[in-house]
Amino acid sequence: MDKHTVLVTGGAGFIGSHACVELLQAGFNVVVVDNLSNSKLESLKRVEQITGKTLQFYQADIRDKTALTDIFAKESIATVIHFAGLKAVGESCEQPLNYYHNNVYGTLVLLEAMSEANVKQLVFSSSATVYQPSETGQYSESLPLGAINPYGRSKVMVEDILRDVAAVDKIKPNGAPWKVALLRYFNPIGAHESGMIGEDPNGIPNNLMPYVSQVAIGNLKQLSVYGNDYATPDGTGIRDYIHVVDLVKGHIKAIEAIESDKFSGGGCKAYNLGTGKGYSVLDIVNTFEAVTGRKILYQFAPRRAGDLAECFANPALADKELNWIADKDLEDMIADTWNWQVKNPQGYVD
Repeated sequence: MDKHTVLVTGGAGFIGSHACVELLQAGFNVVVVDNLSNSKLESLKRVEQITGKTLQFYQADIRDKTALTDIFAKESIATVIHFAGLKAVGESCEQPLNYYHNNVYGTLVLLEAMSEANVKQLVFSSSATVYQPSETGQYSESLPLGAINPYGRSKVMVEDILRDVAAVDKIKPNGAPWKVALLRYFNPIGAHESGMIGEDPNGIPNNLMPYVSQVAIGNLKQLSVYGNDYATPDGTGIRDYIHVVDLVKGHIKAIEAIESDKFSGGGCKAYNLGTGKGYSVLDIVNTFEAVTGRKILYQFAPRRAGDLAECFANPALADKELNWIADKDLEDMIADTWNWQVKNPQGYVD
């Protein structure tokens, strides 16, 4: 396969920066668009140090049509990986308009720019939050969609838009057809094994693992465990945690699938990216203590709006159609998180 140019929106962020490493190491040319609202340019400098390769960076917002049109005119982009967007469930319940504007409107502008540039290969960063709550706690792609918070609903809306766009092209071909892979993430954690890039949230972390590691390093006093009365073995919420490097390797596999005969007639397909195994909040705390030797102080707090008791993937379809499977275990995820945290106690310092 000829390696071509991939545009990575949100490429300076946690998942985006790790994707840039894997893309560059796989031989792709990489162009990054990021408004740096929840990321730092330092991450991309470190991506270049890790890989020994350079990438092209544009500081722009995906809602800026003029900026995007200019980028597509300058760069020979073949595929887009779309990470850019807001991603905190709790915050989305407090700021729904902000989430719909960034995640839905931003994607509409991006799709318009792509369409005008005749770039129709897209890997979309979706989420397990798109699913209607399931009694079993395990989610496969065939289950009905029905998000229970604005963040998840913003992802459902974008998925619907992408399915509609791809379907029209199949009925009325307009040049090359749209080829879209919707990758539904479960809970990405971990960091690059070098410890040079990792999750660096602004302010108080929204996600569990960076919060735990901030407590362990001494930046935060204790962890708040939201809900201890769920119908789970220890009463705390269960999630499918996946190493960020495994996750981004799924994006390389998705690009390969899009360029193979699996997408020969175009279309839009969804894939879960998860391990298929769930861990509770207290499982994470206990394993973190065992791996790092650090004590994690925690207190129980009321449940958060929009949180499920249990959520883990059925990843069989990605294995079958993308030839992708996660291979790092929870100890790997925690060891790499801690390595990043110890080497970067204040995150990225510009």
